[in-house]
Amino acid sequence: MFSKEEALQIKKDFWIAFANEYPRKWMLYNTKIKDVTFKFNVDNKKAQVSLDIEPKDDEKRKIYFEKVESLKTILFEDYMDDAIFERNYYLETGKVISRIWVEKTGISINNKNTWPDIFEFFYEKMDAFERFFYENEDYIKDLEINT
Repeated sequence: MFSKEEALQIKKDFWIAFANEYPRKWMLYNTKIKDVTFKFNVDNKKAQVSLDIEPKDDEKRKIYFEKVESLKTILFEDYMDDAIFERNYYLETGKVISRIWVEKTGISINNKNTWPDIFEFFYEKMDAFERFFYENEDYIKDLEINT
């Protein structure tokens, strides 16, 4: 078990090492759609790359999710075939968002030996997600175009 300070230092070291291994600017919050973001998540059991759709307006959240969901075949065939779609994803806080994500298990942020696997997973999956998004962003962004 790590102290709070040790755990924070491990996280800091992890993200610095990742940035050094893959020095590029990721899209993350720069989707140009309010409350639609890409995220990296890692803990002591799994790593995830996700597209989180979390507008406060449930109707907007539904529309954006359905737009991405309507592109599922393209995502699976051309970018990543292991994405999971969840219209109502419950965060630990109880907040409901929509999430499309991929996950890698059998790793741990606390085990530096698994870091190269996590880094490669993050790079491969986020790069694929971003390319998918760039290719389809006009359709996803435009709320006037129905799914």
